[in-house]
Amino acid sequence: METKPSANLVDQLVCPGDVVLDLSSMTNQTIKLGGGLRQDCDAISVMKAGRLRFSKPNKYWVENSQKRYVPHAEDSVLGIVADSRSDNFLVDIKGPAIAFLPVLAFEGGTRRNIPKFEIGTLLYVRVVKANPGMNPELSCTDATGKAAEFGALKDGYMFDCTTGLSRRLLSSPTCPVLDALGKKVSFEIAVGLNGRVWVKAASPQTTIIVANAIMNSETLSDAQQRIMVEKLLQRIQ
Repeated sequence: METKPSANLVDQLVCPGDVVLDLSSMTNQTIKLGGGLRQDCDAISVMKAGRLRFSKPNKYWVENSQKRYVPHAEDSVLGIVADSRSDNFLVDIKGPAIAFLPVLAFEGGTRRNIPKFEIGTLLYVRVVKANPGMNPELSCTDATGKAAEFGALKDGYMFDCTTGLSRRLLSSPTCPVLDALGKKVSFEIAVGLNGRVWVKAASPQTTIIVANAIMNSETLSDAQQRIMVEKLLQRIQ
């Protein structure tokens, strides 16, 4: 069932300790909590400062700009293979603990077709489990078991950004910087909620310009982002 956000707090600044939802008044409704929120009995309270966000049908989270990433289930992230074991790949996702990717967590995965990843391979993965005090578990499939967009990312360029910028790049409608770039140049992009972005274009020059435009966009208004993109693209015309 779709929940209705608290109009007084959504998109507003919130601080640790603020109560943003009262579950006792939301009977027969299910909500999903993202980063920055926790449940105390019937109260949903804030754990970190930022802006309260809501996405239909029922997800709430606190958005802020920080380098540190706290894993949450169902997050799509960019990970770097740090080591391989008989049953798991150890993957760095910028979290407080190393994550593990089971060798069978791939579409059609069996012991006969275990993928081989070198240390340093960049992967687009989904966080399956992220319990406090435990290493996060990853998967290269979506919730239906299909590979979808997950897997190894070859070539291209990966850079770090804040988690707030990552969420804006994944927001709907398309954020201005990606909209402006997409109208002028062709490129591939993968955005991880852990503050990593991968881009790949036809030439190294275009790839770097796309990456620079994204990195420069964080503190700019919508109009400023479009102007900035126009100036950067003049260099490859």
